[in-house]
Amino acid sequence: MGRGRQKAKATKQARDMKYFSPATDYTALQRELTGPGGRASNRRAEPLEPAEPDYAEYADKYSDTFDDDGDADSRRIG
Repeated sequence: MGRGRQKAKATKQARDMKYFSPATDYTALQRELTGPGGRASNRRAEPLEPAEPDYAEYADKYSDTFDDDGDADSRRIG
């Protein structure tokens, strides 16, 4: 008989956590993000790596191996 009460309590706690929204102090957040004695910077940090590697050098190197469909040579084995 205790399981129903336990489940109801867990459901109530989950609902409370889901819909809980504390008051946000945006000025304190701004102070924290700007750091000591500085203004907020709008510049974006450059990524450490490019989003996608440059495969141009391989395209020329292997262009004679693969045809336009992307299949290796037209010969089949087996």
